[in-house]
Amino acid sequence: MRELKGKHVVLHDNDLKRREEANRGYLMKLTNDNLLFNYKVEAGRYDGRDIPQDAHGGWETPVCQIRGHFLGHWLSAAAMRFHETGDLELKLKADLILDELAECQKDNGGQWAAPIPEKYLHWVAQGKAIWAPQYNIHKLFMGLVDMYQFTGSQKALDIADRFADWFVEWSSTFTREKFDDILDMETGGMLEAWADLLQITGNAKYATLLERYYRSRLFRPLLENKDPLTNMHANTTIPEVLGCARAYEVTGEQRWMDIVTAYWKCAVTERGTLATGGNTAGEVWMPKMKIKARLGDKNQEHCTVYNMIRLAEFLFRHTSHPAYAQYIEYNLYNGIMAQAYYQEYHLTGNKHNNPATGLLTYFLPMKAGLRKDWSTETDSFFCCHGTMVQANAALNRGIYYQDQNDVYVCQYFRSELNTELGGESVRIQQSQDYMSGSMLNSSNTAGHQELNEITALHENLPDYKKYDFVVHTRSAQAFAIHLRIPDWTMTEAVIYVNDQLHGKSADHNAFYSIMRNWKDGDRISIILSVGIRFIPLPDDELTGAFRYGPEVLAGICENERILFTQDDIASELIMENEREWGSWRYFFKTANQDPGIQLRRIRDIGYEPYQVYFTVKKA
Repeated sequence: MRELKGKHVVLHDNDLKRREEANRGYLMKLTNDNLLFNYKVEAGRYDGRDIPQDAHGGWETPVCQIRGHFLGHWLSAAAMRFHETGDLELKLKADLILDELAECQKDNGGQWAAPIPEKYLHWVAQGKAIWAPQYNIHKLFMGLVDMYQFTGSQKALDIADRFADWFVEWSSTFTREKFDDILDMETGGMLEAWADLLQITGNAKYATLLERYYRSRLFRPLLENKDPLTNMHANTTIPEVLGCARAYEVTGEQRWMDIVTAYWKCAVTERGTLATGGNTAGEVWMPKMKIKARLGDKNQEHCTVYNMIRLAEFLFRHTSHPAYAQYIEYNLYNGIMAQAYYQEYHLTGNKHNNPATGLLTYFLPMKAGLRKDWSTETDSFFCCHGTMVQANAALNRGIYYQDQNDVYVCQYFRSELNTELGGESVRIQQSQDYMSGSMLNSSNTAGHQELNEITALHENLPDYKKYDFVVHTRSAQAFAIHLRIPDWTMTEAVIYVNDQLHGKSADHNAFYSIMRNWKDGDRISIILSVGIRFIPLPDDELTGAFRYGPEVLAGICENERILFTQDDIASELIMENEREWGSWRYFFKTANQDPGIQLRRIRDIGYEPYQVYFTVKKA
């Protein structure tokens, strides 16, 4: 099965497009001189006496041991954006960066291309404390590989290939046991880079590096069904297992897949997750099914969200199991969309001094009364800055998949798929019918109103979501469309084809399949019931969070609140302020608390103090 991405999928969802455009604007705003500063300093190509006043701060300052890591993320994001849109302006900017990187590599002796000195790696081997140089260096390899794969840049591949020679020589000087000691210092995704380069070049040196970077001290206990993850730094291990996933795709060796499945079982299946889909606190994995004591100020590091989505995507492609797509949906809404490119969900009369936007929050706190801590554009540059620009570079990914003549719809966003089935071009348009019954646009109060029965039929926000798919093909084509039935649906899903009932499905986390001879203009409609659910903690059934469909709701609370309710906890939440001109809105409140609590989707929370997990007591 292959993920359909790049120019195969065109986004029409307004919020996803807004995020992509904001991300593109941020990529363009950062100057090449500042992005390359640490590389030029290391290569002796900067002759100034002072650090430029506008130089990047945070982890990118020239005194930080992890300086320069962000550029690799930037190149990766630019490459993915170009692959989706053909953005030539962004590609030109990236190509100029590659030109300078090539010159830096020459001045470093022809191999070394990193923004830090080689001695950092020698210090690691000597056991000297140093901050994760291979994690840093991997980001550059990642960006170079993506520039080659998504833009066709031979220069990017040449830089990576020459740089790899340094690692072949360096790693050959250690015994297996000594190199295992070195691998205990965070290596990021070096294993994935070697697998990528092995597939691209076929060069045996990358097979050698794959074996050298096999981290048996982590992989062996996973394969033995032990738990090496509890209280271990999460984003050290996720990229390593992503490397195993890539190694499996490149080599076909089952041992790599066995590690991936064992990791998922240990990290997710047996561990449980927050209602958002994440499971980290203080950057480490929480204990299995024990979350309550870890609800704090540093939950759900953005990097772990992004990288676990990547791992889930790999497992979906190789198993077709919809549970992985469901995992992605929760983490997309309540992680990627909740932790970056915030835009205020405007409420007239809600006067405040907070900004209307936010760039990135490293963590998503779960302790009541805390706030999202928004970073700046040029003074932070911690690890999540990098995964932020990657995550938002091409949000058209993961929506559609294809397996020969089968199309899988995994996520529901307004979009358009273009592919070939049976040798013929096929276009599938996905849209959402909001059932508002009005064409009055919220930005044009004098706009056109269409009078129709839908306006009166849906007096209040409907308790279901309706998505339509229109098939366009030049001639009749026989193929199957598989629609994912989410696990958040409240009742059975109902599916229509050309306004005729096709069937119903009471299964959750399943695919509903439609096989037919499709004609141009054929339409599918799927009805997914939506409502509020109380999602208890695995270790305390009376402490939980609320989800509306896939989206976690957060109460606006200065201090922790306890809910006093009757038996049906979910019924304590009701809609309020649900309509604005021609649009439904998503404001919620408690029905019986004193004082009441306002709730919003967690992606709509900006600078307010909030509470996600509530302890419930019987009234």
